[in-house]
Amino acid sequence: MTFKVAIIGRPNVGKSTLFNRLVGKKLALVDDTPGVTRDRRVHAAKLYDLHFDVIDTAGFEDAGASTLPGRMRAQTEIAIREADLIFFTVDAKSGLLPDDRAFAEVVRRSGKPVVLVANKAEARGAQGGMLEAWELGLGEPIPVSAEHGQGLPDLRDAVIAALGEERAFGEDDEDDEEIAASEVLIGEDIADPDAEEAPAYDDTKPMRIAVVGRPNAGKSTLINALIGEERLLTGPEAGITRDSISVDWDWRGRRIKLFDTAGMRRKAKIHEKLEVMSVQDGLRAIRFAEIVIIVLDATIPFEKQDLQIADLIIREGRAPVIAFNKWDLIDNPQELLAELREKTERLLPQARGMQAVTVSAETGRGLDRLMDSVIKTHKVWNSRVSTGRLNRWLEGILAHHPPPAVAGRRLKIKYVTQAKTRPPGFVVSCSRPDAMPQSYVRYLTNSLRDAFDMPGVPIRMALRTSDNPFAGRAKKR
Repeated sequence: MTFKVAIIGRPNVGKSTLFNRLVGKKLALVDDTPGVTRDRRVHAAKLYDLHFDVIDTAGFEDAGASTLPGRMRAQTEIAIREADLIFFTVDAKSGLLPDDRAFAEVVRRSGKPVVLVANKAEARGAQGGMLEAWELGLGEPIPVSAEHGQGLPDLRDAVIAALGEERAFGEDDEDDEEIAASEVLIGEDIADPDAEEAPAYDDTKPMRIAVVGRPNAGKSTLINALIGEERLLTGPEAGITRDSISVDWDWRGRRIKLFDTAGMRRKAKIHEKLEVMSVQDGLRAIRFAEIVIIVLDATIPFEKQDLQIADLIIREGRAPVIAFNKWDLIDNPQELLAELREKTERLLPQARGMQAVTVSAETGRGLDRLMDSVIKTHKVWNSRVSTGRLNRWLEGILAHHPPPAVAGRRLKIKYVTQAKTRPPGFVVSCSRPDAMPQSYVRYLTNSLRDAFDMPGVPIRMALRTSDNPFAGRAKKR
């Protein structure tokens, strides 16, 4: 069985840098500003031959429970309770501060094994800070440089000494095949385009869902309501979430990975480097997701930024679902619902028929309907139509509304086939792809969407021409 390590310490001692070093990827945002990390993040990590889960936490701060730093501290205390081993991290460069001593007492009271990590040990004058760290009474400080990867062999030995060899090298019970299955989720092409029967939808496959929206729309509250625990930091302040945090969840026996993202403001309003990094992290989460839940504040829906976020998701080929949150604050629900449905169709024609659900993350209303809409959209996003059915549909389209003539020459469409799913992608073989009007391509897309019941997902339509075997040959007399 694997073990869990929580990285604890005051702000700006390099906890997220150490986390990134252990997981081997730049997952956590890192900046010189203290207090960048707010939510706790869990990921699989490796330290030479040791395999474990590591938890990145917010910096310990002494503040009231109702304040934002106080709520961040509560999340860190949960991480301490979950962990089997604690990396108490101090800054060897700046030496001990009063907060280090206060929080060392909190860690000592937890009764968990502790490894004292003296980070930034490569800096000039760090030796004095390391010697000071002995005063904490947590054992020998291990000098490391998380940024440069120095001191990791000593850290490995300290982990084994703290846990014992049997615990440190225990067998991992995770099913490798299940993990591998989640890696094959993005962009599955079709194996046999000529098969008449479409493969059945597999409702046991893991699924990735990103939750996006403007700041303070209720994204973190929605995820907490779905999973039934206060996993993510929430509050009345806008812009609490900074990192894209992934949460594993089991819904009706299906493994789901939920990604909470930072609120996305208009580009003109973003000036701070940290907010730019947060938005980029959110965009990365969208690219790796399959379904994207766009959370709109029902009291101020469809602002320009909401439409831009939805357009970005559709261009990325992800499957969108709209959640009108804060529905408990609406006085005239029936009138507003009709208005919102009309606006959804009119303002987002790129994915006609998009699923839109009213929810209240605060009261838990509408969450089952939201997940039903997610599954329905995911099925459409994975759907496939056989080549035979497509070409029978094409015959009717060409008879009813043939492509127009361009420059006096008629355009010919020969056949259509589906090249990929996730999202559905179709190839149309025609005589002059560059001359085909975009209006006719849109007509084909919308007709195909209606004929094969593919609402609410982006559809890719690529035009190709077959090679002319006689092209380039001189005419024989």
